Amino acid sequence: MAPIQWQYKPFAPSEDDEENIDIGSYTPKSRTTRFKKLVFVFIAVCTTLYLSVRGTQALVRFLSKPCHSTHHWHSKVNHTLGGGLPTHFTLPSGDKIPSVALGTAGRGEVGLAVKTALEVGYTHVDGAWAYRNEDEVGKAWKASGIPRDQIWLTSKLWNFFHAPEDVEAALDESLSNLGTEYLDLYLIHWPIAFKKGTDNVVDLELTANPYPTWKKLEEMVDKGKVRNIGISNFNIARVKNLTANPLKYKPAVNQVELNFFNPQPELLNWAKENDLLLEAYSPLGSTRQVQESLNQPIVQEIAKTLAITPAQVIISWHVQRGTVVLPKSVTPSRVEENLQVTALPQDLFEKLEAAAVSHPPARVVNPSKGWGLDFDIFDDEWPL
Repeated sequence: MAPIQWQYKPFAPSEDDEENIDIGSYTPKSRTTRFKKLVFVFIAVCTTLYLSVRGTQALVRFLSKPCHSTHHWHSKVNHTLGGGLPTHFTLPSGDKIPSVALGTAGRGEVGLAVKTALEVGYTHVDGAWAYRNEDEVGKAWKASGIPRDQIWLTSKLWNFFHAPEDVEAALDESLSNLGTEYLDLYLIHWPIAFKKGTDNVVDLELTANPYPTWKKLEEMVDKGKVRNIGISNFNIARVKNLTANPLKYKPAVNQVELNFFNPQPELLNWAKENDLLLEAYSPLGSTRQVQESLNQPIVQEIAKTLAITPAQVIISWHVQRGTVVLPKSVTPSRVEENLQVTALPQDLFEKLEAAAVSHPPARVVNPSKGWGLDFDIFDDEWPL
């Protein structure tokens, strides 16, 4: 829509009026009339200036919105967000994964969160079978009317279904719940296999060697049920354990916990060197860490300098580090806020990075004890 052009023609008496002014003939009534005209001019000027300022503000807000258009991220052109950050990263398959996604762990309000996210410009929804809400996600995206090829859907294979004979049925359940014929990305949720039908009894063979599970995932790619496959919660040792096998398709991504308190610089650098894209879940920290993350002095400093929110600072930092970021919220205003990311000036980015790596890492998501394991999932050496 063409911008509104405001025209202001300053009030002035005509040449005829100026030539025929008779000062001696001025009466109180004429002075009152002229005063009213001046008041009118003053009001008109103020109104024009006000509308001009508001129009400029609206234009700035529009231009500052990210370019996460639901119609353009599949383009081969490397689009960037309004603030200079990439809208997507290219996977080994050539597919382009949107750089900011909505995380959907939780039940009850997820459908509304997905609806809001799609309305404000998200094109990437991250989910999992274990979240038990894929039906909500499916209903929400289908109700949006957005074509399937313009939404990126991710799900994850749960620990009970690592046996090759169980993989396809688990995938089919997710596909059915989501209301789609294929997934853009399917991940092994954890590097731990449980024996199906047991109370978290570890399948030692498939845990020590995930290659049979991976080969079945490769088969799902060949069948067209999945476009890309990857892993989640794998440390460097676990990734190497998998990729030591003759893979037909290498892992496209590794989704891991990344935040101010657990930035994992070693894993990030190793992943970049080995062409493995990381995705950051819990990007603001755990529920009990979020406020502490947002109140970090460097985060507050950057937020004030750039006139953005502390959450936007941290989410922008993740994308600028070269990772896909998965902020989770069911609050509509925060869902929208989390998409508004911008490139941090290099000096401020480096200050935030330095602050994040300056303290001992504090991992929050570690189910090892809860699963009754006698070892830590994130240890480099496993007693298997």
